[in-house]
Amino acid sequence: MYISEVCIEGFKSYASRVTLSNFDQCFNAITGLNGSGKSNILDSICFVLGIKNLSQVRATSLQELVYKQGQAGITKATVSITFRNDDPKKAPTGFEDKETISITRQVVIGGRNKYLINGVSATETRVADLFQSVQLNVNNPTFLIMQGRITKVLNMKPPEILSLLEEASGTKMYEKKKQNALKTLEKKQARLEEIDHVG
Repeated sequence: MYISEVCIEGFKSYASRVTLSNFDQCFNAITGLNGSGKSNILDSICFVLGIKNLSQVRATSLQELVYKQGQAGITKATVSITFRNDDPKKAPTGFEDKETISITRQVVIGGRNKYLINGVSATETRVADLFQSVQLNVNNPTFLIMQGRITKVLNMKPPEILSLLEEASGTKMYEKKKQNALKTLEKKQARLEEIDHVG
């Protein structure tokens, strides 16, 4: 599953509807002059993916994501992402037969925030479950490396990079569970040896 189209309207610097398409399955780069809206495209994608830490999209509230915070007559921000879903083995649970999946998120001045999956109203939890079923978690602290952290990442030692990759891929969670299980086994083994010694 990969992005094939992003449609932005009323989001941050994008007052009018803008559609970005022709995404590559493997690698994409956004280029342009300073202030042309490159970062806002990434912010719009994170918005749809359900980012909770708004500071990562340079905002303190959802209202700030609306173009000029509603003061220019635009009262809602809407972003839709269409995902190409042509590999049933890697498809989100329940969407194996869909060639494309469209996720829309909209915030309206005044607080209403809604999601749609393929045009049908959905809860935030339902959308989060869809993304998590393909191991995509925008709220993972290593999902997004902000500009200020790039130098730090480049200067990391191999064990730190490995840890970062494990965190980003979600495998670190299993390593922690494994370590906890090993500790439990050690305690049980020690207890068995203690019982054998008494007997």
